[in-house]
Amino acid sequence: MVAARLTIDLNAIAANWQRLARLSRSETGATVKADGYGLGAAQVSRRLAQAGARKFFVALTEEGAAIRQALGNGPEIYVYSGHMAGDAQSIRNLGLIPLINSAEQLARHFESLPGHPFGIQLNTGMNRLGMEPREWAAVRDIALQAGPALIMSHLACADEPDHLMNTQQADTFRTMTEGCAVPRSLAATGGVLLGPAFHFDLTRPGVGLYGGAPFMDAYPVVELALPVIQTRDLEPGEPVGYNCTWVAGRPTRLATVAAGYADGILRSLSNNTTLWAGDTPCPVVGRVSMDLITVDVSALSDVPETLELLGAHQGVDELARDAGTIGYEILTGLGARYRRRYEGLRT
Repeated sequence: MVAARLTIDLNAIAANWQRLARLSRSETGATVKADGYGLGAAQVSRRLAQAGARKFFVALTEEGAAIRQALGNGPEIYVYSGHMAGDAQSIRNLGLIPLINSAEQLARHFESLPGHPFGIQLNTGMNRLGMEPREWAAVRDIALQAGPALIMSHLACADEPDHLMNTQQADTFRTMTEGCAVPRSLAATGGVLLGPAFHFDLTRPGVGLYGGAPFMDAYPVVELALPVIQTRDLEPGEPVGYNCTWVAGRPTRLATVAAGYADGILRSLSNNTTLWAGDTPCPVVGRVSMDLITVDVSALSDVPETLELLGAHQGVDELARDAGTIGYEILTGLGARYRRRYEGLRT
């Protein structure tokens, strides 16, 4: 088979959740939005539920459907985008809990789904989602009388432990929720690592579950092996790939592997990252194209059937550094063409 192989270690995801849960001075949920950060929401959420997670967070109502189908009734599924127009039937039928972001959403929810569970999201300074302090003050009494399941906000700079914004947001969150007898949540992965002052009643780690920074103690979750289609020998002066961005300066053995930017391997990695054959580094040379990457394998006496892009020598954050991005983008960009193999899959 030509398709590259993506191996996803569900036991590592579960172990990362358990580690973060031990660090949390509160209940611990799990963020499984964007198809479980690109790794398969159904498989990921089932394994996390087996590990003990009971509260799950997604970005969109549509994403909640996949989690509910995977988990059945029981676990709570929160929707960060709140109650959008046209979502009432799905929210009711799937038993989702929208995190209300505005007075407008609050009115929509009360009118279309009276008595249905909801949460509240507050803007404490990130200025992305959530009610403004004045808006919250205007509807607070009405909202609290209806018994929200959760009040939450989100940290903008949790991956920078010394950033002043962290303390400012935590203080604002405390002020906005003072006197509310409702469970509160502020911390995702970075917030868990900031310490108990940020944990409140519920943490909801995301990227750390999948082996990404800033959780440096995370177990690695993904391995990606790219099959070699062809090898050839180049003489000095011969170019490689589109626009001839790399030219052999010496006799070079070249391998062409089956993957490219259609598979989430970013074009910015052209001439700027490494594949591995065991412990031997093999640099990418030439442009990353849609379906193919060319690799200098001159250091190998024998070229294996596959070369490793993600694995023991290079994780998602190292690859992201080479690409000039973040591990989140690498994970969520992993393409649909990979042959996915799940380790630790339980029935």
